[in-house]
Amino acid sequence: MRILVLAMIGMLSAGVSSADSLLRWADLIDPSAQVYDDPYRDLSYDQIEALATVARLRNRLESGSAEDSGAQLQAQLDEAEADLTAAGIDIDWLISQRWVVAERRERAAKAGNPAVDGAEVVLAGFAVPGPLDDDGAPTAYLVPAAGMCSHMPPPPPNQMIRLHMPFDWTPGMMHEPMRVSGHLSIEPSERHVMVVDGIVPMRATFAMEVEALEASGRGTVSSQATGMATNEWAAQIAERLRAAKGSETDGN
Repeated sequence: MRILVLAMIGMLSAGVSSADSLLRWADLIDPSAQVYDDPYRDLSYDQIEALATVARLRNRLESGSAEDSGAQLQAQLDEAEADLTAAGIDIDWLISQRWVVAERRERAAKAGNPAVDGAEVVLAGFAVPGPLDDDGAPTAYLVPAAGMCSHMPPPPPNQMIRLHMPFDWTPGMMHEPMRVSGHLSIEPSERHVMVVDGIVPMRATFAMEVEALEASGRGTVSSQATGMATNEWAAQIAERLRAAKGSETDGN
């Protein structure tokens, strides 16, 4: 399967005039937002688990709502704290930093590279069908790997692009390999979209006004094309998306 996917992406990239014409997914990430202090980075998995245990047990003891006896919880807490202290870990300080670090990580995951904001680009990826825009125009989401947003978690927001389709188009299959070209912009959005496993929050840092696309096995379609045929699968997906539109939350 992996070989087949790579071959399909290779075919989509073959028509690009030069290697520099095809934008890399890594180029979407703001490099300046990736450099930040993270005191948890050097902790082992066991140490992070022990730290989480300490925070959880402290909360249960303070709330007094635990079913376990206070003595049992205190014994577990003392053991976890002793192991961390023996490793030279400042427990109280690290716990106080958890929300600070969470904000830094979130910013790193959302920050788009300003160098590509407003650029005309070509990018290859996999399409996930999205709900119709308010004006009835079709949309989709481009992600870097097959399976994302359905059998795999969605990628970070700065690795997802909301595609605005100016023509009648829907994917021929979920995660259809394709290459798109058009105007890319930093335009954060959040929508709840119906995919294979149910409603999934789609948080995209980027949007693209698609001018042309090349889908696997279906040739090139320009923004001037209309009335592109859809198969039965695509029609069913579109109908489910329309039915779910009433419960959709749009961050735009």
